[in-house]
Amino acid sequence: MPFLFRATVLAAALATLLPATAAVDLNARVPVGPQVKVGKLANGLTYYIQKNGKPEHRVELRLVVKAGSALEDDDQQGLAHMLEHLAFNGSTHFKKQELVSYLQSIGVKFGADLNAYTGLDETVYMLPVPTDRKENVETAFTVLEDWAHGVTLAADDIDKERAIVLEEARLHKGAQERLRKALAPKLYNGSRYALREPIGKEDVIRTAQPEALRRFYRDWYRPDLMAVIVVGDIEPAEAERLVKAHFAGLANPPQPRPRTYADIPARTRTEAFVFADEEMSGSAVELNYPVRLEPDLGTYGSYRAKVVDNLAAILLSLRLGELTQQANPPFLGAGGRTIPVTARHKAFSISAAVGAGGVVPAVAAVEQEMHRVRQFGFSEAELARVRKVVLNGMESAVKQRDTTDSGRYVAEYQRNFLAGESIPGIEAEFHVMQELLPEITVADLNAAARNAFPADAGKLVVFAGNTKAGPAPTTDQLVAADAAAAHATVTDRAEKKVAQRLMDRPAAPGRIVTETRDETLGLTRLTLSNGVQVVLKPTAFRKDEVLLGAVRYGGQTLVDEKDLPNARAATGLAMSMGIKDFAPTDLMKMLAGRRAAVTLGMSDYTDEIGGQSASGAEDLETMFQMLWLRFDGVRRDESLYKAYMGALGDMVRNRAAAPEQRFAEAVADTLYGRHPYEGRMPTQEDLGKIDLDRSLAVYRQRFASAKGLTFVVVGDFDPATIKPLVTAYLGTLPTPDLPLAYRDVGLRIAQGVVKKEVHAGTEPKSVVSLTFSGPAAWSPAEALRMSALIEVMNLRVNAVLREKLGLIYSGQMAGAVQRIPYQHYEISTQLPTGPEKVDQLVAALFAEIDSVKANGPTQAELDKVKANWRVVHERSQHENGYWLQSVKVSLLDGTPLSHLLTVMDEVDALTVADVRTAAQRYFDKDNYVQVVLLPEADVKTASK
Repeated sequence: MPFLFRATVLAAALATLLPATAAVDLNARVPVGPQVKVGKLANGLTYYIQKNGKPEHRVELRLVVKAGSALEDDDQQGLAHMLEHLAFNGSTHFKKQELVSYLQSIGVKFGADLNAYTGLDETVYMLPVPTDRKENVETAFTVLEDWAHGVTLAADDIDKERAIVLEEARLHKGAQERLRKALAPKLYNGSRYALREPIGKEDVIRTAQPEALRRFYRDWYRPDLMAVIVVGDIEPAEAERLVKAHFAGLANPPQPRPRTYADIPARTRTEAFVFADEEMSGSAVELNYPVRLEPDLGTYGSYRAKVVDNLAAILLSLRLGELTQQANPPFLGAGGRTIPVTARHKAFSISAAVGAGGVVPAVAAVEQEMHRVRQFGFSEAELARVRKVVLNGMESAVKQRDTTDSGRYVAEYQRNFLAGESIPGIEAEFHVMQELLPEITVADLNAAARNAFPADAGKLVVFAGNTKAGPAPTTDQLVAADAAAAHATVTDRAEKKVAQRLMDRPAAPGRIVTETRDETLGLTRLTLSNGVQVVLKPTAFRKDEVLLGAVRYGGQTLVDEKDLPNARAATGLAMSMGIKDFAPTDLMKMLAGRRAAVTLGMSDYTDEIGGQSASGAEDLETMFQMLWLRFDGVRRDESLYKAYMGALGDMVRNRAAAPEQRFAEAVADTLYGRHPYEGRMPTQEDLGKIDLDRSLAVYRQRFASAKGLTFVVVGDFDPATIKPLVTAYLGTLPTPDLPLAYRDVGLRIAQGVVKKEVHAGTEPKSVVSLTFSGPAAWSPAEALRMSALIEVMNLRVNAVLREKLGLIYSGQMAGAVQRIPYQHYEISTQLPTGPEKVDQLVAALFAEIDSVKANGPTQAELDKVKANWRVVHERSQHENGYWLQSVKVSLLDGTPLSHLLTVMDEVDALTVADVRTAAQRYFDKDNYVQVVLLPEADVKTASK
């Protein structure tokens, strides 16, 4: 059952539309809601079907198998995951690569759309399909059926896939993976789960016999362990017909292996685990409380218990967050939640990022706050606030039920199948929540807290940190610090009262001077009396969602070099201070039960504003008030400044530990020659230049005036209702003169052929970074040709570098023609591989570049790019975010908004020759930068 925490306000009449009931019978089972049909075939296969129109002309399909790596025999470790890979590489109806190629031809993108994953107890295949042609849906069900029982598992396909799986394993190598492997035996307390990570053992992946893989497929891919989920723009009767036609004939083995689940033994005493590694990019502590077996999740009582658990976790996390709002906080950030350890087990866990204050004080501070909760409990005021948040979030979900993406419903039904979560539907769930929330008391929360994180129980205290950051604590020190804090003398916290309104509406609103309507695009353009421009686009794409945005030229490059550190920190510091008289924690309390947020930022060349709210009058006005106050001034708080700088300093101190970060900085330095404006991470010297008052002064230089801004508002609103808010708040923003042009500071990519090696990290990992650049005349048509070229190259990267040659697991190119600060193009790629494969990878990539330059793409490749763009464009046309971004960019670039209606005509007109010409223009082999990451101990040199 979903548990939604989104703030909104529902129209008062909604509650009256829901039928009154007696008190909820906690022993009763929660019925399946009418929105979904759940059935079971004679062979035991379960299916879920729901018609849903968001997104239009698209259906989400899932094949869920209750079998994962925990079921592997010793000679199969890693083969459940390899099987998932091989499902895309040969089956009854699709030869190797035919499946991916076919799906690409109808607009489904491999990785972004078509995908799968393997867990400890499950394997899930994901297939979103356009429904505009009936044959697409028919074929998609054939794909699901093949995955269920028709994967070929030919020996040569298995041998080729080994290299790709090993590259995936290589991709994850590093400090985090070393931590995970070292921690697993402790976390699972000797359970089988600790011995069956999905990625498996490399020696098994290299040498496993094909029969071992086929045995796993025979044993566990069977209908009684499967579910088919169908949600989207499809008639339920047709979906059910297809399920029965494709899956009723599947048979279970005559003597099936019992599907058992591993247990996780209870920890009998508090233990500690210490992990120190020179490549850890930070330090953290984690308190893992005893693992509990999930109860039957199908009753109202279990649902109520889960609600209470989550309320307690939210309140505890808020308390821990308050501890960071001081000059020298005990940790940089912390939070707690009940985590699903497996589908059948849960545990309460708290994690905290450790800063300069040290590890032991962080552990003590976290445990002491837990002790405070155990001793004094939560307050009535805290419970009242969290009730508002939860109930309003549910109300918002009810309003959005007809515009909720199919993927969210799919996730619910997947959890129902795997873990037994109830699926009554959001309206029924909201009704139940209305009954349950008022009768949940502080005593209930306190009892749940004491049960979830008891003082004297078998918890696991974990520390992970960098060996160069100072001595790591001992396990005895961690256990002692935790025990002392769990029994320390504490006092109850005082509840601070905060105002319930940000500000009064300005007494003298502005006026609408001009108003024009674009019927074709559904836009209304307003000019206000202070010169501010506004574009309104009301939509029904997503109920209870309003987005706001604005952008203008300016940005950090307007600041002199000596002031650059203050400019980089300006908006982050200003946002961290809170608003007006509200410190961040007070602001959070005031906003409880509302959904409204505003952010301001500066890129190199632009000033940007973003906002979002629910559609209710209070939420909308709160968003406009937050925006108005961001221009009215900035709150100054010395303690929060010190906390902000402490967190930033910790990040800077630890950044060089991760090889990937050292490589990223080396790439930037090689491209831009350590130009001061290149956008690299700050140094300790930079931090020493950040002054609170100077940073806030830079903020005010850009955000004390709304001149040059056009605010775009898109979403679920009535123009007649929003116009008074527009005139009251946007119409009274100050608009004194300020620079409205960007500044070209001479930031340029190195010319000629530049090659560099970077040696970092202990694992046998490499990354090849290639960047092509040069002058280019920008136009919408040229930008489109560049995009087509990049998409074609990404098809080649996957088909050749991954599938044919096994040189990479993942990787792609990115590129664009840029207008500012000068007209030019950039194409870049970063491809992870092994040190021994670097030369082969570079040669293979350049061979594909040469092929496209000489011949262009095949027509089939270009058709695949166009098909995907059509699907994406159709989906985007019904998303508020797309319209907000598109209108903002068009206004900034000065391109006609009518271009938004003709872009697919331009896509259809693209030819193979267009892409070939673009490749010849932009892949200049006399002008590129190549940077290669190699292990520190590796003496190999990349080809010169």
